[in-house]
Amino acid sequence: MEKREQSLNEQDQILNAEQIDVQNVSEEITEIAESQVEQPQEEVAIPQLSKPELLDALSELAQKDASEIGRDEVGRLKQQFYAIRKVEIEKEKAEFLEKGNEESAFAAKEDDSEAKFKEILNIIKEKKAALLAAQEAERQNNYEQKAKIVEEIKTLAADTDNVNRTFTQFKDLQQAFKNIGEVPPTLSTELWKQYQDAVEAYYDQLKINKELRDYDFKKNLDMKQLLCDEAEKLAEEDDVVVAFKRLQDLHDKWREVGPVAKDIREEIWGRFKDASAVINKKYQAFFEERKAREQENEDAKTAICERIEALDFEALKGYSEWDEMTKVILEAQEDWKKLGYASKKMNNALFARFRETCDKFFEKKANYFKTMKDELASNLEKKIALCEKAEALKDSTDWKKTTDAFVALQKEWKTIGAVAKKHSDVVWKRFLAACDYFFEEKKKKTSGVRQAEQANLKLKKEIIAKLGEIAEDTPREDAIKQVKELMAQWQQVGHVPYREKDKVYEAYRTKVDELYKRFDMRGSQARMNNFEDSVNEMSGDENKLYRERERLMRNYEQKRNELNTYENNLGFFNSKSKSGDTMLRDLERKIQRIKEDLATLEQKIKVIDSHL
Repeated sequence: MEKREQSLNEQDQILNAEQIDVQNVSEEITEIAESQVEQPQEEVAIPQLSKPELLDALSELAQKDASEIGRDEVGRLKQQFYAIRKVEIEKEKAEFLEKGNEESAFAAKEDDSEAKFKEILNIIKEKKAALLAAQEAERQNNYEQKAKIVEEIKTLAADTDNVNRTFTQFKDLQQAFKNIGEVPPTLSTELWKQYQDAVEAYYDQLKINKELRDYDFKKNLDMKQLLCDEAEKLAEEDDVVVAFKRLQDLHDKWREVGPVAKDIREEIWGRFKDASAVINKKYQAFFEERKAREQENEDAKTAICERIEALDFEALKGYSEWDEMTKVILEAQEDWKKLGYASKKMNNALFARFRETCDKFFEKKANYFKTMKDELASNLEKKIALCEKAEALKDSTDWKKTTDAFVALQKEWKTIGAVAKKHSDVVWKRFLAACDYFFEEKKKKTSGVRQAEQANLKLKKEIIAKLGEIAEDTPREDAIKQVKELMAQWQQVGHVPYREKDKVYEAYRTKVDELYKRFDMRGSQARMNNFEDSVNEMSGDENKLYRERERLMRNYEQKRNELNTYENNLGFFNSKSKSGDTMLRDLERKIQRIKEDLATLEQKIKVIDSHL
């Protein structure tokens, strides 16, 4: 038994001699791993907390043990808190400047929550500092204990006469050295070398049974060959990071195995080192490739930031311009989502830069729509004032003066912009009721033109009869010519009695529409001609013209709001299937039809304006 222990001691001596080289390789591997520690992590959706919630979260962290407090978590809470605080200070400063104060005189008000936040941060810092100091003190203490053991081993090795008798004590010292924890990194290498030198000096004094030594060498060789096999198989592992971690475990096991025969010591170590080099190279190449991808993503994200920063949000005026710019911003956000991560150092900074510009745009857009809401309210107040004026004039019998006044009010009404949809019909009907009441009363009192109107009614009925006499077998060109001539005659005839006007006009339109359909005369121009005929019919009644114009304007505003809604939906629409593509095309067709309707309405409004 004593001989076997002596053999094992010699084995440890040879192992420790080998471990100097093993350590060098492990240090190279560790150095590669440490260089990759600060690799960017996957971005996750982080909930945006309020200041009280952030204080509560930080307080919970402060109550934990220092070793359980993550630096990233503290940094995230700190970043969110001061992002909120920055917005508050900027708002406070803006209000300060709006009051006419000088910017240089601005000083942010003290914030109790910020002071509390800093106080908790200091508590965490003190805890972390205390933990670090304790760890450093423990490493220093470990160093002193290990250095003492090295000196004891040197003393045992120097006592050449009693070296065999101190073997058990030597083994206990070795085990004690291994059981002691980490030492300061700057002292680790030198301490380990001193320990190896002391152990080798001790083993040099021992005389170990050759047969037992050879047996241990063989056993250790078998174990190291198995480790070599496992290391070589790692080259087939697809996950480079997993392979590298397993290699570290194999190196730890290698250091635990005793030495082999001197003549094959370099050979077996060379095999293990070569297998390790393959994994190390793949591991290094993996991170170099990822670093290159991160640089490409950084360049692309920087370009997107520069692209949206170059946009002029101040020049946007109407709803359509804001909607078009919204599409540009949303497109930039989609482009951003398609990119991978940049380096951890730059990724967060670039995202903050990109987010700042996007937030700036949507804030300005919200302010614009708020301003428009105020403008609609102002327009409503102006139109209500016109309603009140019209209602005050409606009972006047000074027909000429009051008519001029109503015409002026109607013209002023036309200059006022739109109001909110929920008030549009109400305020218009109120204004229209006052106008209609006055003009109806005026018509009742001014009937001197009835005879002329009766004559005009007779002429128009004759024109309708002539339209009805155009036969179905009449050549198309001749029929179109006759219709146009009769329509021109209709336009030359004056007003008819008010009670008969709608009835005779309906009969006329029915005949014309029938002929248009029969001789294929319909189309956009035909509809416009019909509208122009209607306007010509109303040309002597400004009240009717204003009423028709207001109806068209309401229809125009409604169509424009529909267009804005569809275009906004189109900006958020994302089709990834056949059914999605169909919906998208249908939405685009609706938008095109609305644009055509808007163009027609604009043309009709111009026709009415030409008669006012």
